[in-house]
Amino acid sequence: MSPRWDSDLPPSYPAITLAGWLRVLLRATALAVLVFGGLIILLLVRLIERPLFGLHRPMTPHITQFVCRNALRLLGLRLQVSGMPMAGQGAIVANHTSWLDIFVLNASKRIYFVSKSEVANWPGIGWLARATGTVFVVRDPAQAKAQTQIFEERLLAGHKLLFFPEGTSTDGQQVLPFKTTLFQSFLSPNLKNEIAVQPVSVTYHAPAGADPRFYGWWGDTSFGAHLLVTLAPARQGWVEVIYHTPLPASAYANRKALALDCETAVRKGHASGSDLA
Repeated sequence: MSPRWDSDLPPSYPAITLAGWLRVLLRATALAVLVFGGLIILLLVRLIERPLFGLHRPMTPHITQFVCRNALRLLGLRLQVSGMPMAGQGAIVANHTSWLDIFVLNASKRIYFVSKSEVANWPGIGWLARATGTVFVVRDPAQAKAQTQIFEERLLAGHKLLFFPEGTSTDGQQVLPFKTTLFQSFLSPNLKNEIAVQPVSVTYHAPAGADPRFYGWWGDTSFGAHLLVTLAPARQGWVEVIYHTPLPASAYANRKALALDCETAVRKGHASGSDLA
């Protein structure tokens, strides 16, 4: 069955009131100071951290997590986390709803995102992504071996890499089928017996009276338009993050089986979170 969201139009957001515009101005200013102020501090610390620790980053991820936790506080978006983030080496996979996922998932666990290479060139977002250690992947089978090597280096260095196997953001009301390509890297001989993959479900709950898809960012909705409507409400909703049991890569013979078990866990968690709305 094809996903329902694909044929649905984004929600019609209510007009922003004068008070709403004031909240947008105040929250946007505070977020900009927090995010770009944190970026400056991170880059300064990285000047010391890089020559001393190389690929390892014992200090700067704490700055990223501090910024993301406080960004959610400034937005007024309450975060509820259940389950236990894994302590060992490995990767994390989650469903993808919005640009807000960056703050939400960084706030609950020190991670590094895996993103398509195009993001590296986006103004603002690209700079932040590069500074925080994002791994950029190229959609080219000829690059598969090189990308697997990068994954191996980062994962064996203790980095928690997070990617969105749906391949796109959604309206937040369902989970799309997982694409399996990147899962192959986790089954390489150098990684298979060393890491686990932890599924994570992210469920957004809209502000009272708002469209259930309020936090979803998909289709033709621009980032700017979605940012404005997200910053405007007097009372925000909340987001639930569920960490599921990590799945040892060594237990799987192929990427499709691993991807399917991850997808099943994320779907189950997302459905249970949606039932709380």
